[in-house]
Amino acid sequence: MKQGTDITQTQNLQQVQTLSPQQVLAVKLLELPAMEFEERVKTELQDNPALEPSADHESEYMENDVQETETSGEYEDNYSDNNDEDLSLGDYRTEDDIPDYKLKENNGSQTVRAEDIPFSDSVSFYENLMEQLGETDTDETTKRIAEYIIGSIDDDGLLRKNLETLKDELELYAGISASDEEMKNALSIVQSMDPAGIGARSLQECLLLQIDRNEESKLQKVKHNIIEQCYDAFVKKRRDKIMQKLHITEEVCDKALSEIVRLNPRPGISLGEAIGRNTQIIIPDFTVDTHENGTIDISLNNYNVPDLKINKTFSDIINDAARKKGKQTKSEKDAALFAKQKIESAQNFIDAIKQRQNTLFITMKTIVELQRPFFLEGDESLLKPMILKDVADRAKLDISTISRVSNSKYVQTNYGVFPLKFFFSDSYTTDSGDKLSVREMKHILKEMIDSENPDTPYTDDELTEMLNEKGFPIARRTVAKYRQQLNIPVARLRK
Repeated sequence: MKQGTDITQTQNLQQVQTLSPQQVLAVKLLELPAMEFEERVKTELQDNPALEPSADHESEYMENDVQETETSGEYEDNYSDNNDEDLSLGDYRTEDDIPDYKLKENNGSQTVRAEDIPFSDSVSFYENLMEQLGETDTDETTKRIAEYIIGSIDDDGLLRKNLETLKDELELYAGISASDEEMKNALSIVQSMDPAGIGARSLQECLLLQIDRNEESKLQKVKHNIIEQCYDAFVKKRRDKIMQKLHITEEVCDKALSEIVRLNPRPGISLGEAIGRNTQIIIPDFTVDTHENGTIDISLNNYNVPDLKINKTFSDIINDAARKKGKQTKSEKDAALFAKQKIESAQNFIDAIKQRQNTLFITMKTIVELQRPFFLEGDESLLKPMILKDVADRAKLDISTISRVSNSKYVQTNYGVFPLKFFFSDSYTTDSGDKLSVREMKHILKEMIDSENPDTPYTDDELTEMLNEKGFPIARRTVAKYRQQLNIPVARLRK
């Protein structure tokens, strides 16, 4: 007689963090730069009949800047009450729906619209990767994961976030609960794109991806083994150790190494050069004006984006339904239900825009406060070490929120247009206890290389030793990384 299988039932308590549709919408709007945000608003106006521009924007889109002024380090509202203005309140469902400019008037000062500024932007390879992704035959979920991975790739083409972090962000911001296998599959799709090496998580992986893309040959296997098994010896230029471990001749080793050093450690930069870094029209998301008296004006640029309100016809349908209550016909009930759904969607969109504007302004205001010397003088050396956590703590926002704002936004200043990422840098603590920004460290490194003897340029080891003697505790691999970021070749190529 067969013994039956025991069936047991257990109850587990698990806490899962999920985002509401309203939160997801707010996050998506926050990520959009000015021009894409404008397109998103236009699309919503077309899709939702319960949403419409306010009376002042019905004929054409006009700018409505949110502006505050800093005086003696303090930020104050730049509006005054105006009770004589015709508010046309009948066009709005509640007082909360009335745009700020209807309730307050700027102190007679005209806000200047940020102009369309031709600005060279190195995002072209992202568009190229998205086009390649569109040509792949993959399911929708994998494609969305791959899109997020592409958006997380740095300008040099490397992916510096681990898959576990990306998986958490996907669940939090995109509502996608991906398995480890799905993450690896999506990454492999990205890494299969051109140019070879794109999406690599390290320089070692970047080189391996490029080597493995070549036609299989004996030398290709040697190159693969050098990077996979002897990477440390390769970095330290220890040919003897490579030959000993792989049992290859000096001739084969030299030939393989000569081909490896021709590979591109920054495939994103290479792609930008290959397809041309087209000058694109960048609409700054912020304008920061510095005046001679030391005051700083911060404006959030709502470029060509109208103030939105609820369509009065839809509001009337809801009001009529409330008056009739149970005396409606079926068609009236259906109309009221449709109107209610569209109004709720429209109101959620309006609220998400308000949240976006508030978050953007708080972030920019905090950056200006922390980097005030730069905004007053325009001297890059005055930029202090600043990381995402510094801004998040002061603005009382989440680090991921600051990251999303800084990754895609630009600011127009008296000294030019800058991506927000420009104002962030890590710091080093010198032997004397002073904090030095990475930007300052790069400047010092460049000065040392500029002053070297062209016949005997400094190696990375020598530069590291010199910096350590000056009181800057920095590793050789960090010196090499900064040298590459400054587009300065190795010593043997500087002769």
